[in-house]
Amino acid sequence: MRSTFLPLCVLGGALAARPFQNEPNTGFDTFFASLPATELPPLENLVGLPDFDQAARRFLPAENYTYYRNGAAGEWSYRNNLESFNRYALRPRTMVDITGIESTLPTTILGHNVSAPFFISPCARGGYGSANGEQGLVEGAAAGDILYMPALYASLTIEEITAFKKEGQVTFQQVYLDANDTATQALFERAKAADSKAIVFTIDSAADGNRHRAARYGVGSADSAYSLITWDLYDHLATLTDLPIVLKGIQTVEDAQLAVTHGVPAIYLSNHGGRQIDGARSPLEVAVEIYQKAPEVFTQLEVYVDGGVRYGADVVKLLALGVKAVGLGRPFMFANVYGTPGVTRAIEMLKHEIAIDAANAGIGDLKNIDPSVVDWTPNWLVG
Repeated sequence: MRSTFLPLCVLGGALAARPFQNEPNTGFDTFFASLPATELPPLENLVGLPDFDQAARRFLPAENYTYYRNGAAGEWSYRNNLESFNRYALRPRTMVDITGIESTLPTTILGHNVSAPFFISPCARGGYGSANGEQGLVEGAAAGDILYMPALYASLTIEEITAFKKEGQVTFQQVYLDANDTATQALFERAKAADSKAIVFTIDSAADGNRHRAARYGVGSADSAYSLITWDLYDHLATLTDLPIVLKGIQTVEDAQLAVTHGVPAIYLSNHGGRQIDGARSPLEVAVEIYQKAPEVFTQLEVYVDGGVRYGADVVKLLALGVKAVGLGRPFMFANVYGTPGVTRAIEMLKHEIAIDAANAGIGDLKNIDPSVVDWTPNWLVG
């Protein structure tokens, strides 16, 4: 007992003492040391998604940046979302023909063609990053031919966002719903009139998020009411629209299996960016749980995941589990500080990283990733 207890104590102390870095130190501050804080770094000098976070933090008013950045309580779940990816090491294979990897980026999401297996997650208040609100997100998604999921509490209305859509552009409308059928039906009709191809129903915020950082600046949750969210409600909602309803906020294998039982077409693993309840596992860890305990779920419905994704390798690891598409929220909200060019640049960056990281892992086809490309035993000494 004693020989086991001591190493665990040492490990716990080491992890507690290790400082958290919101962005990695890749030389950003040194490179832009002479740039005034009131100026955005030139877009062409940004090299990865974390650069957009650092640029936004320097440029935006503190309360605006905080709205995007904040997490629940002590923000362990926020940090864990970022750090959990490095606990699962890649097992790169060699002597594999990877020269066609870029041609395998396109995929489908609920039957709709997109150019890459990632999308812009629903995030409220685009106006905190850009005077044009969500315009850059809509137009950037169109330019990059990826899916965008506008948030119900966007700065622009559903109709205003629709006005910026390119002909044939695919969007899914995110919503918060309750037992008020009249309001729900009206919202569904607005989404359908906007040519949304699916409803994304957020189910992980039954109550207000405990957001200490946000409270300091008065930029708390856009949805702070207690909400009745049950499987009976989902079954009823499905009778009110012919649009598919995606459940966003699944956090256990049990709920993933119940979604299959209830005929849900797609589930979205998410902990609300670590903004609702601190201590919740990362969506990656939930995906691993499903893979280990009920892998059939990945073939019974489509599975999407967001939370902490910053690199191409992060996307590769999720795809290896059987995830259909990966969402990113904060990185695109920070990219939107640059407007449409910033969002377009971020999409290009991530496409390139997915391709080269997959190639360097010995993956020749993103649609045929073997889970064995990752060691799914977590290394708690890393991240």
